[in-house]
Amino acid sequence: MTHPSDHRAYFFKIDTTIKKIRNALQKQFNETGFDLTVDQWVLIDHLYRNPGISQNVLADLTTKDAPTVTRMIDLLCKKGLTERRMAEDDRRKFLIFLTTDGQAKYDEVLPTVVDIRRKGWGDLSEEDYQHFVRIMDSIYSNISE
Repeated sequence: MTHPSDHRAYFFKIDTTIKKIRNALQKQFNETGFDLTVDQWVLIDHLYRNPGISQNVLADLTTKDAPTVTRMIDLLCKKGLTERRMAEDDRRKFLIFLTTDGQAKYDEVLPTVVDIRRKGWGDLSEEDYQHFVRIMDSIYSNISE
């Protein structure tokens, strides 16, 4: 028996939607002069919500490999938006924090991100959102098994 997903390229739909959102965000970032990439924003967003996490945890949260996150943190440090602090319990481990400028950048960029999210969501309802999350969580769980 054929499964409904056999002929539906749902991954392609997800991938093209993500690319469309990323492109719209990057375009707005460039037009507004934020001097950030979308990937840098993702790190800043996670650091805002999880101050003082390790680079490895940040890599896990963002599904990026550790060397990529290290390079991105290096760039954000050069921009004065993040800083590394040695962990008190393990001198080999560094914890990453937003600087005051990094927190200000978060506050500056967030309204643009929210606007793009609202535009993308359009007139979809809370119930639509709950279905969307359930479906995406299910696909994620199925692939993770």
